[in-house]
Amino acid sequence: FSVAKQRLPDTLREHRSKLEVFAAFADGKMTVSDAADVYLHKVRASVSLKPRSKDYREMMIDFIRRSWPSLFATDVRKVTQRDCEAWLSRYQQQYAPSVVNNSIGTLRATFDQAIRTGARFNNPASGLSRMKIRQKRLELPSRKEFLRFVDEIRSAGARQSKDCASLVCFLVYSGVRVGEAKHITWSDVNFTRHQLHVRGDPETATKNGETRYVPMIPELEQMLIELRAQRPNEPATATVMRVFECQNSMTHAAAKIGMKGITHHDLRHLFATICIESGVDIPTVSRWLGHKDGGALCMKTYGHLRQDHSFAQAQRVSFRVAA
Repeated sequence: FSVAKQRLPDTLREHRSKLEVFAAFADGKMTVSDAADVYLHKVRASVSLKPRSKDYREMMIDFIRRSWPSLFATDVRKVTQRDCEAWLSRYQQQYAPSVVNNSIGTLRATFDQAIRTGARFNNPASGLSRMKIRQKRLELPSRKEFLRFVDEIRSAGARQSKDCASLVCFLVYSGVRVGEAKHITWSDVNFTRHQLHVRGDPETATKNGETRYVPMIPELEQMLIELRAQRPNEPATATVMRVFECQNSMTHAAAKIGMKGITHHDLRHLFATICIESGVDIPTVSRWLGHKDGGALCMKTYGHLRQDHSFAQAQRVSFRVAA
């Protein structure tokens, strides 16, 4: 009841915005700029979208505006499918496939608002073809390289070098997102049940909107036991990590040991890869990562295991008949 009560103002605001839109454009006159404003107003009023998702949609509108300046002053009824196709031909020369595809979706959603108000009857962007996104091949460090990498970060000599090394280990031993790690407190670490409670942002939760429990692998549990022993007087509400990002430290350490540079998110990929190479099935790894697709994304991302592991597994295959 309390959750519904909290969301009531947002729901009323969303309904009020719809009524205002229909009243403002009841005569059917609307520019593309008007339609974009309606779309963004709806995005901002949404109770289901997270702040970052709202910001991204606004950014897509801005990208479209820059690439097609004359569009927004145009009567929404006068934009044709050929106009949209000409824009797309130019646009896909400038931006990555993922941005192009999201911009197509945003343009369609903008014209959908015009259709809902009766300003036009069809969507000129409905026939635009999305670009094929090539799967990025992961280039991750070996176990040995990773240990050297962490040692280099820890011994760098900066004030927070040890804290940065702890964050790197925490991310790779748990598989949590860097945005989730910053919110994990000692109350989320259950040494009795050997599990970690991943809550995410206090307001928006995790990426999929749900909290999850992740079992602690031995390295993670040992690391947390040692950290807790070093900081016994911290309250349960204190965050486990003392730094929340360490990209510069990672970049410098990788360069120093001659390793390909990696990001915070690559540490999550490394966790998943090591788990699968250690024999954990993909649906289980998927649940640990917080995916809700039953392992489809994991299979797509980690289906091609690293060459050395793949070769080792191939040696286990035999057509010989047992004696």
